[in-house]
Amino acid sequence: MSAPLFRQAKFLKSVADLPGLPGESAREIAFAGRSNSGKSSVINTLADQRQLARVSKTPGRTQLINFFALGDGRFLVDLPGYGYAKVPAATRAPWGRLIGEYLQIRAQLAGLALVMDVRHPLTQLDWGLLDWFAPTGKPVHVLLTKADKLSRQVALKTLREVRSTLAETSSNWTAQLFSSLKHTGIDDAHAVLCAWLAAEMSETTDQLGPAAA
Repeated sequence: MSAPLFRQAKFLKSVADLPGLPGESAREIAFAGRSNSGKSSVINTLADQRQLARVSKTPGRTQLINFFALGDGRFLVDLPGYGYAKVPAATRAPWGRLIGEYLQIRAQLAGLALVMDVRHPLTQLDWGLLDWFAPTGKPVHVLLTKADKLSRQVALKTLREVRSTLAETSSNWTAQLFSSLKHTGIDDAHAVLCAWLAAEMSETTDQLGPAAA
């Protein structure tokens, strides 16, 4: 698999609960991140499509899990952004449960692409999501977005610190710099994520049916 795979991405559906997850999925990569971290821009940049994932000037707007089909049972999954204070608490509660349950039990999930603003990495909310995901043992690749906002020296220093911190928790957690504006880090991200999608499915996942989501 190579970068052109992502250019095939087409919106399939939005779901508000676990029973709505697509049963035809064989392997998925989920994108998560704080509201306003640049998650939608990352997805659009990787897919080389300007409006695949909706980019909103109002953080916290996306409250559903959005599935983008790549063909052959492969999907990119856009999870709701988290951490936007103006979203009512009554909305945040089920929203948070939906993300947490999906990350913990979705067998088809190959790994998590966690999007963070390079100027504000590894916040308490980010660690909360990582704590949810850690028990799965699946890989995490952190995309430190908006790298163009910092000098090269400062950005690289932040990257080293984030990589060191992640390594203390799991050898399966990695990080890189990314800029949707400057198209920095696209090839590196494609290499990691395409490898996840190309990996062989486990016997357990192969036996799953639509009800196993």
